[in-house]
Amino acid sequence: MTTGASPFSDVRVPIGPRQRFLDTFEREHETTMRVLRAYPEDKLDLKPHPKCNSARQVMWTVVMGQALAEKALTTGFDWSKPPSSRPGPPDGRDEIIAALDAAHRRVAELVRAMPDDKMHDTVRFFTAPKTLGDVPIDQFLWMLLHDQIHHRGQLSVYLRMSDGRLPSIYGPTADEPWT
Repeated sequence: MTTGASPFSDVRVPIGPRQRFLDTFEREHETTMRVLRAYPEDKLDLKPHPKCNSARQVMWTVVMGQALAEKALTTGFDWSKPPSSRPGPPDGRDEIIAALDAAHRRVAELVRAMPDDKMHDTVRFFTAPKTLGDVPIDQFLWMLLHDQIHHRGQLSVYLRMSDGRLPSIYGPTADEPWT
């Protein structure tokens, strides 16, 4: 067995909440991008069940999560107005990937520019059905990151169903064994 660099190996000194989030945010983004790039372009309309979203919609949900993070970090949410309509997903996988990468870079830059103590400021967001509450920004960002991971997991099942090659996520896959 050989030893190599671990994505966790440089975590030796105490770091603040902002840097801890950024380290994980970057690592998870790269993994999500690998899954999206592996998805077959001609299978974007796959829906495993009538109640499921298509693969294209699941991918776009990840992009929209980044849009929520960007809004929370810039203007916040104005819940006194009816919500504006969300843009629909582009037709092509590569356009979705480009949109996600650009949105990710904007959010990462906003978080990098924020002092650690600002991570404890709050944003008004849903805390239960039809219930708004004050959510600390760090918890809001982590919730959106966990949501991205959840949708990436969904997409990994869609990827297998579409006969795509499933990349390694947190460990080996049948298509990317670690042997």
